[in-house]
Amino acid sequence: MTAIDRALEKARALASRIVLPEISEERMSKAARRIRAEGIAEPLELADVTPAQVAAVRSVRGAKEALVRRMLQRPLIRAAAMVAAEEADGLVAGVENPTRRVVEAASIAIGIAPSIEIPSSFFLMAMPDGSEFLFADCALNVAPDAAQLAGIATASARSAEILLGRASIAMLSFSTLTSGAGASVDRVKAATELAEKRGLSAVGPIQADAALNPEIAKIKGVGDERPNVLIFPDLDAGNIGYKLVQELAGARAIGPFLQGFNKPVCDLSRGASVDDIIAAVAVTVALGSNPASPPPSIDSE
Repeated sequence: MTAIDRALEKARALASRIVLPEISEERMSKAARRIRAEGIAEPLELADVTPAQVAAVRSVRGAKEALVRRMLQRPLIRAAAMVAAEEADGLVAGVENPTRRVVEAASIAIGIAPSIEIPSSFFLMAMPDGSEFLFADCALNVAPDAAQLAGIATASARSAEILLGRASIAMLSFSTLTSGAGASVDRVKAATELAEKRGLSAVGPIQADAALNPEIAKIKGVGDERPNVLIFPDLDAGNIGYKLVQELAGARAIGPFLQGFNKPVCDLSRGASVDDIIAAVAVTVALGSNPASPPPSIDSE
C-alpha cells in the first residue's frame, strides 16, 4: 500500500473538514465533489467571519480587533483562521495563489508550532518503481543556515514517520563527507551534526548518487540504509531537483506540504491536477491526525 493509499484510508476513517478557499476554481470544484462523494473528507467553502476566528488570529498576532477583522476579509487568511478556530481541520490552497500568500495566511492566523526554527515544506515523491521519498525544502526557504537546515530535517523526519513509517535522512551536498570543501559543505556538515544531536538518522554531507545507490555508497564508505528523506542545501537545488525527477523520471510530486505550523496546511502547485488535489487533501488529513511532540532543543553553536 502506498503512502497515498494509507492516507486515503485514514482520511475516510476520520471524516475531517478541509477548507478549500479556491473551491470555485474548476479543478478544485471537481476535486471537492469527488472528495465528498468518496468519503475522504468534508470540503468546506469559506465561512463568514466569526468571533472564534477573530479570537484565534488575535491570539497569534496580538492585533486589535478592528485590524483583525480587516485581515479576515482576505480569503486565504479567513480560511487559515477557520482552521485556527477549529471550524476546519486543515487548509489546502495554492492553485490560484502563490506559495508566499499561503505561507503568509498560515503565519498570520495559525502560527508557528513550538520549538520550530523555521517553517518549511516538502513534496511527497512517488517514483515509477513504487519507491517513495520526501524532498525538502523545495518551495519555501531560499538559503537556510545550518540550524535552519537541521530544523527542516527534523520536521521532515516527523512527516516521513507519519507518511512512510520511517525516516532515514540524507543531507545532500556536492561533496560526500570530506571529498569536497567550501562554505556550503561546512553548512551541511554542521546541519547534519545538529540533526544527529536530536537523535535523527541522518548522513551528510552526501552526494545524491551515494545517497541513493548502495554500490556507490559502499565505495564512498557512507551509510548502510537507503534514505527516504532528501534534504536539499538550498531552494535552488530543491526546486530544480524535484522538478527534474518529476519531468525526466516520471515521478508524481504531491505538495508542497507546509511544515512547522500549529495546524496542517498544504500549498498546492498551481499545476496540480484533480487527482493531485484529492491526494493532497488526504495527506493533509493524515498529517493533522498525528500531532507531533516538539523536538528537543539543541545548541546551534
